[in-house]
Amino acid sequence: DYTVLLTSQSSEGSIFAFANVEILFDSQSIYSKPEATEVWDPIPVKVNIGANNVPSDAQSLISDKLSDLWQKEDGAKPAWKVNGDGSMTVVPGSGNIMTKEMYEDVQLHVEWRTDPETKGEGQNRGNSGVFLQSKYEVQVLDNYENKTYSNGQAGSLYKQSIPLVNAGKPTGEWQSYDIIYRAPAFDDQGKKIKSATITVLHNGVLIQDNVSLKGSTEYIGKPLNVAHGPLPLMLQDHGEPVSYRNIWVRRI
Repeated sequence: DYTVLLTSQSSEGSIFAFANVEILFDSQSIYSKPEATEVWDPIPVKVNIGANNVPSDAQSLISDKLSDLWQKEDGAKPAWKVNGDGSMTVVPGSGNIMTKEMYEDVQLHVEWRTDPETKGEGQNRGNSGVFLQSKYEVQVLDNYENKTYSNGQAGSLYKQSIPLVNAGKPTGEWQSYDIIYRAPAFDDQGKKIKSATITVLHNGVLIQDNVSLKGSTEYIGKPLNVAHGPLPLMLQDHGEPVSYRNIWVRRI
């Protein structure tokens, strides 16, 4: 960018204005070369893509020994069923499970499916949930030809944001969520100064586009904004045998 100011002043103090002034620059000037806008540092770290499309810098949250990575909300060992195919299944009534590690901003990949034999309707058909920082829920539900309230269907930010579309697969088929989550921020007095934001792709389809959360997920009443720092990821036991596999997370 160039700013050119041309003025002329006579001995009597008059100022003259110039019109139609043409400024010529050397075509070989450093400012006209492509190299002038090339940035070579820093060099992005190389990330390799492994089995099941898991990035090499991601942490897998699936293990043959569930208690290595997960625990119940009270710190006890989780009682969900670990299957021989690399998946795990909710044991109804055994309680939610949460990661032993805590997180803030993350990229999270989760694959899930409802019981192929499920017969329920509405919210009683394959209900579970993926909670970011244990507080903010992306709803898991079988919404294939199953109507419920729109801000509680699969892919909703429960009771806060309706998904852009219903990208659900038929009952019993594996589905995926890819989630980009940015944590909220609070000042020293505990006042929220930045809302959490979530982007969600359901089976590769954008359904939540950088949505600002009003606060925590609440079943009854308005969202709350209680100050917090890093917290675990959590999967919900809603009383139905929903299965999960190939869960991985990247801190961003």
